[in-house]
Amino acid sequence: LLLVSGCATRPKPPSGVKAYNRDMVVTAYDAGKKSTNWKRNWRLQPVVASGPNKGQPKRVGITASGTKARPGTLAADTNHYPFGTVIYVPGYGYGRVEDRGSAIQGPDRLDVFFKSRKKALQWGRQRVRVRVWPAH
Repeated sequence: LLLVSGCATRPKPPSGVKAYNRDMVVTAYDAGKKSTNWKRNWRLQPVVASGPNKGQPKRVGITASGTKARPGTLAADTNHYPFGTVIYVPGYGYGRVEDRGSAIQGPDRLDVFFKSRKKALQWGRQRVRVRVWPAH
C-alpha cells in the first residue's frame, strides 16, 4: 500500500471485473463507542455493549474482516457484498467492503467509515447511486 500523509490510499476498481450501478442508502460510522457498540468493563477493557455477544472482548478499530478501519472502509451485508467488493460512493470516493454492521442489512444499505464522529454525523444518511465492482 502507498502511504500518503500517513494514511493508506483508497482502493481502486479491479481491472477485468464488470461493474454495475445500484441505488443505496448510505450512512456513516466511526470507531467510537456509539457507532460500533462497545464500552469498557470494570477492568477498563473494551467489550461488546449489547446484543448476543454482550460482554465479549471487542477489538476496537478492527473490522469484521480483521483489517484496521480507515477512510475507504465500508460496512455492508456480506451476504450481498462479500469482503473485498470495491464500491464507488459519490461524495466519499472508493471504498472496499471490510466490515459488517447490525443495522446494515440487505443489498440497498451501506456504511462508510470516517475517522471522527463529527464527520460521520455530517455525512448523515444519503440516498445515492453507487458503482459496484464485485469481489470474486
